[in-house]
Amino acid sequence: MKIALIGATGFVGQAVLAELLQRDLQVTALLRDPAKLAPRPGLSSVAADAFDAEAVAAAVRGHDAVVSAFNPGWNESGLYDKFMRGSAAIERGVEASGVKRLLVVGGAGSLFVAPGMQLVDTPEFASHVPANIVPGALAARDALTALRGNLALDWTFLSPPAFLAAGERTGAYRVGGEELLMAGDKPAGISVADLAVAIADEIERPRHVRARFTVATQD
Repeated sequence: MKIALIGATGFVGQAVLAELLQRDLQVTALLRDPAKLAPRPGLSSVAADAFDAEAVAAAVRGHDAVVSAFNPGWNESGLYDKFMRGSAAIERGVEASGVKRLLVVGGAGSLFVAPGMQLVDTPEFASHVPANIVPGALAARDALTALRGNLALDWTFLSPPAFLAAGERTGAYRVGGEELLMAGDKPAGISVADLAVAIADEIERPRHVRARFTVATQD
């Protein structure tokens, strides 16, 4: 398979890149500066701006799937607007390219903690999450809402659990749907390496087409 990867130098993107290459998949990383990634077998880097739909379309055309781990940066000014603009440009670009399969890595904030109540809307979220993160979480929620209306792409939206951190790759995880996964009475977590396993598994064996899912460590 030929996979186009957006956000390959970010926290999630680096783990996804390593997992895809480990599986002997051919990966094209879209970067503003391709020199940021060292050459590796199976990896090609192309200059493309995620905010430019035409550039995205040109870069991903001919691939089997696109994985977007796009994030403008948690400390970016105007994070909400930049997140939404980039997400929309990526969606338009992939659609224009003729590639049907798009997997978007989003946030945990849009997961439900009660009927009609998403994590990002709870008092606990506002009090425990750094203020610079909140605009990105809101944007990821709104980007998912926009993506749900796309009938042209075979899209998937993957929300990490509440806690995502560096850690070992076990290759195991449990799968959820629209609700926040828990570990006892606390929100669950996962290593970024195992999140990357779930992403690669979904690309190779799609099970959540035009749907959102989440994952966490095994009980």
